[in-house]
Amino acid sequence: MRKTCVALFLVLTVALIGIAPLVSLAEYPSNYVVLKGGLYSPSDDFDVDTTHFNHDDGYVAEIAFGHYFMPMFALEAGVGYFESKASPAVPVGDTKFKVIPLTLTGKILFPIGPIEPYGEFGIGGYIAEADVSGTFSNFSGSTESVFGLHAGAGVNFNITQNVFLGAEGRYLWAKPSWGGTDIKLDGFTVTADLGFRF
Repeated sequence: MRKTCVALFLVLTVALIGIAPLVSLAEYPSNYVVLKGGLYSPSDDFDVDTTHFNHDDGYVAEIAFGHYFMPMFALEAGVGYFESKASPAVPVGDTKFKVIPLTLTGKILFPIGPIEPYGEFGIGGYIAEADVSGTFSNFSGSTESVFGLHAGAGVNFNITQNVFLGAEGRYLWAKPSWGGTDIKLDGFTVTADLGFRF
C-alpha cells in the first residue's frame, strides 16, 4: 500500500503540473480553505491478548483553514475523519477504528511561479473510537483521546488567484490505549486537495 500511496502522489503531481497557469504569488489573498480526500495506510499491525490483528487500509477526509503570514510560511488548522479496519488472523471478530483528528500544521512553502511545493510539521488531538465485534479481554470499543504528531510534504498548483489544486503526503504518529492495550494508528495519508483563497 505504501507503494500505491507514493505512486498516487506522483501521478497527481505530474497531472496537475500541466494545468497550472502562470499566476503571480504577490496577488494571492492571504487566507484559504482546503478540502482534502484520499487514502490512509496504517503502518503497524497489533496484538490483543494472543490474537494478532492485520491492520487494513482505509480512507481520510479533512477540511482545513489556513493563513499565509508570508509567501513562504503558512499556518493551517484542520478537522477531519479517517478510519480503517483490523481483522484477526483467526476470524473471531474484527475492529474498526474511527478517528477525528484536530490538527495545527506549520507549512514552509517554496513558491515557483504557479507551483507551490511545501514541507509541513504539526501536532494534533485524535479522538479515536474502536468499534469492536467479537470478545477480546482487556479491549473494548470505547472512545479515547490522544495527542500525536504529523509531518509531510505536498504541492499546490494555482489555477487562478483564488483557486488551487494540490496533492499531499503525510505521516502521522498517534497511540491511543484501550483497556491497557496500546494501538498505534501511525500511518501514511495521501490526499488530493481543492483549495480556495479569500
